[in-house]
Amino acid sequence: MAPSNTKQAKLNIIAQDIIDNNVAVELRQTATQLVFGEGNADADIVFIGEAPGKNEDLAGRPFIGAAGRFLDEMLASINLNRDAVYITNIVKYRPPNNRDPSDEEKQAFLPYLESQLDIIQPRLVVTLGRHSLNCFLPELQISQCHGQPKRYKNRVYLPLFHPAAALYNRSMKQTLIDDFALIPQILTKIK
Repeated sequence: MAPSNTKQAKLNIIAQDIIDNNVAVELRQTATQLVFGEGNADADIVFIGEAPGKNEDLAGRPFIGAAGRFLDEMLASINLNRDAVYITNIVKYRPPNNRDPSDEEKQAFLPYLESQLDIIQPRLVVTLGRHSLNCFLPELQISQCHGQPKRYKNRVYLPLFHPAAALYNRSMKQTLIDDFALIPQILTKIK
C-alpha cells in the first residue's frame, strides 16, 4: 500500500507493519487475529486499555465485551460515542487465557502505540488500568493518581481504572464514573 496523507491510511500501515514484523510472534500464534484499534483517526481523545480479551480477539475490535459496554455507557454519559474517539490497547494480540501482558510484550508493542498516537494527535490520552498507565508513566500508581491529568512529553494523560475492574468492584465503578465525568472539563483546559 502506497503511503497516503490520510491518518487512517497511515494507521492501516502501522497495523500491517505489526503483522509483517512478527511482533510478539508467540502471542500472535495463540490469538485469532490482530486487534489494532478503531474509531476516529482525528479524535481528541484516545482510550488505551491493556490487551484484547476473548470477545475482542474473535471480533478483531477493542472493548466489545462487558467492559466495552460499560465504556460505551460512560462515553454516552459525557455525550460521546465510539465514532468520536479512538480506542486501542497496548498489546494488540490476546494473551492466552486473558493473562496480564508481560513487560516484554508491552515493550514490543509500545513503538507501534506511540506511532498511533503520533498520527492521531489526540488532545487527551486516557489510560485504562495500571498496565496502560505504567507504559507511559511507570512511577505512578493508579490507585493514587486516577482522575488526575498528567502532562508528559507534550501529551496529557488521564489515568482511569479499567472498566473491567469496576465491573467487579462496585465502589470502584462509582469512582470510574466520577473520574470519567471530568473528561469534558479537562479537555477545555488543554492548550
